[in-house]
Amino acid sequence: MQHAVGSPLPPPPQPGHGPATGWTPAAHHPSGPPPGAVPGSPPPLVPGAPGASHAPAPHVPGAPHAPGPAPHAPGPTPHAPGPAPHAPGHAPHPAATGHAQTGPAAHHAPAAPPPARDTTGHIQLPPGGPVAMPSPPPGTARADTGSTTLAVLLIGPAGAGKTSVAKFWAEHRRVPTSHISLDDVREWVRSGFADPQSGWNDHSEAQYRLARRTCGFAARNFLANGISCILDDAVFPDRPVVGLGGWKRHVGPGLLPVVLLPGLEVVLERNAQRSGNRRLTDDEVARIHGRMAGWYGSGLPIIDNSQLDVPATARLLDDVLARAIASPPQW
Repeated sequence: MQHAVGSPLPPPPQPGHGPATGWTPAAHHPSGPPPGAVPGSPPPLVPGAPGASHAPAPHVPGAPHAPGPAPHAPGPTPHAPGPAPHAPGHAPHPAATGHAQTGPAAHHAPAAPPPARDTTGHIQLPPGGPVAMPSPPPGTARADTGSTTLAVLLIGPAGAGKTSVAKFWAEHRRVPTSHISLDDVREWVRSGFADPQSGWNDHSEAQYRLARRTCGFAARNFLANGISCILDDAVFPDRPVVGLGGWKRHVGPGLLPVVLLPGLEVVLERNAQRSGNRRLTDDEVARIHGRMAGWYGSGLPIIDNSQLDVPATARLLDDVLARAIASPPQW
């Protein structure tokens, strides 16, 4: 096909840049129509250009646009082939066309879900303080120990069943409850452990004091955060160095001490089933059991579990604690 001399040639079509439909000149030519143009009228045509009766003049690179406000076309205006305002394969944004988009191009990437809340490392724990005595129930109602936050100290000689009863009692309560055994904490020291069976000296006393202070610190923190605590220890009534006053000082006046004291024969039988440094000689067991008899007449509640298994002893412990809440022991 031949063109007249001097007639401008239409720009060659570019791959992926066909005529855009539904796209206003105002969106493509933000500078507006040339001076003198009537708002709403089609743009001027270039004489002699093919398709001049249907397409506006192509934009010449580098040619300035006439200043002026951009008119709003009443509807979609055809546009001559040229650089598309969007990359190939991408539909114009609905804000530029004023029309809702349909089809695959209308689907945008789904919004990213909100970040999951980090649930670790941000829990503020109340500091532990001295444990106060639990309030007795109003009137003559019996205290419900199963739903009360308590601090209990279970005292008894080796072989009395303190650890077994304390664990069972802690595991079967309706409220969160922890169990802290002084012997377990003392044995955190591996190298250089001062075993009292080898003799009571400055090293064994220092490790005992440190273990008791550690247990008291742990108990206060558990209780400050709503977790009951039961501790067990072989506290002697006639030895102030490792006596009851230290536990009261480290935990608080709300600590409820209960003595577990079965008969000597039962203690000897249970001790024979132990191994390692937890097993004592029969003479040592008898000596400790005799010294524990000093708790009689002290005002502390005493449970003789010689004929009771662990669950029955734990139930009796609940009864004793209910009476202790209603009428706290003086110690």
